[in-house]
Amino acid sequence: MPDGGTAREAIDRNGGVIVTRSLDEAIALSDRMAAEHVCCDSTAVARRLRRAGTVFAGPYSAQASGDYLTGSNHVLPTSGAAAARGGLSAADFVRISTVQRLTAAGLRRVAPHAIALAEAEGLTAHAESIRVRGTRP
Repeated sequence: MPDGGTAREAIDRNGGVIVTRSLDEAIALSDRMAAEHVCCDSTAVARRLRRAGTVFAGPYSAQASGDYLTGSNHVLPTSGAAAARGGLSAADFVRISTVQRLTAAGLRRVAPHAIALAEAEGLTAHAESIRVRGTRP
């Protein structure tokens, strides 16, 4: 436990300890919390953790090593955001676009389903845009 400074203040104001009955319960709790950092005893345990910004596995993997040496960066998801994503990576700077193409026959085949969904959502102009194209030769 730190003697003083910002770490001591953070522990005093926001810290806590949760004791679980088993490793399985601890892993489930960790995944539910989706923490920025998780420290565990081994690579085997690390493989079971699915929702963390980064995982430090083993007794020599100090969190500070990730800040200065072993991590690709220190931009990690906080406040449970690790439930949906990991830390910043080169993939965040790759632009992905999709291209969608239907043939006239393909649109005629799926149009009734798309029209029904659009109308169920109350998006009548969406339904009409499909209806108009679906009747073209």
